[in-house]
Amino acid sequence: MKNDIINKIKEVSIQKKFPDGSLYTSISIEHIINLSDFFQLSGRQIEIAALDENIIPEHYVRNMKTFSPKDQSSLLSSRASIVGLGGLGGAVTEILARIGIGTLTLIEADTFEESNLNRQFLSTHRLLDTSKTKAAIKRVREINPTITVEGHDELLDDNNAASLTENSDVIVDCLDNIQTRFFLESAAKKVGSPLVSAAVAGVYGHVISIFPEDKGLKLIYGDSDILPQKGVETSLGCLPHAVTLLAALETSEVVKILLKKGSVLRNKLGIIDLMDNIFEVLDLL
Repeated sequence: MKNDIINKIKEVSIQKKFPDGSLYTSISIEHIINLSDFFQLSGRQIEIAALDENIIPEHYVRNMKTFSPKDQSSLLSSRASIVGLGGLGGAVTEILARIGIGTLTLIEADTFEESNLNRQFLSTHRLLDTSKTKAAIKRVREINPTITVEGHDELLDDNNAASLTENSDVIVDCLDNIQTRFFLESAAKKVGSPLVSAAVAGVYGHVISIFPEDKGLKLIYGDSDILPQKGVETSLGCLPHAVTLLAALETSEVVKILLKKGSVLRNKLGIIDLMDNIFEVLDLL
């Protein structure tokens, strides 16, 4: 069957040019979906088979040069869990769907309210009082119909955090309260997955990548049992440009972790201050 799939992929692929003029072999989303239906496989399985033959799904052509076909195949074979689908989580979901993470698990119990509209990419006036999880699933399927997306429309807590995020290659913390963030970190350690965590307040924010053996959040916040539920965003608000930048930094960490490339913010805290254009990386150990 594998040879049949490869032969069919080659039959429908065509030669095209990258912006720099070099040639590549392309397969369109229309042909991927048709082959998916024909062979009763997921779209991402067809895409992975194509990439293994150096045939590039057209959706990912602009990922190439920085990524190799093998890199893209690795991303399509990966699973990321995103916890919280507000400002950070909505933007992280959008970027990871577009870049081609093969399976996205989306976790959020909340619905949209009008005050979300300043910064939450998934929100619209039409979607007020709508489940953020359902909106996120719909958005992912519109952006990238070949990847797998699943949602859990429930509140993450200390009891269910591990079961909701198990089998993740990486977990992304897009939460807005500190106590739940510690629950998620504990679950990430339990299931053995790296955790990328970010927080935003006003025009300020930070991001860190935490591996299961790392000290992690207590290096930032201190002991979890003496902390308030919310951080300083309650007094500073959340501005859309800061939220979007922190979401981009989180997704950058996710991709580097999955591809095992680049410098990850492990035991380091990336800090931004957009008012004074300050970007710093602090060593936490």
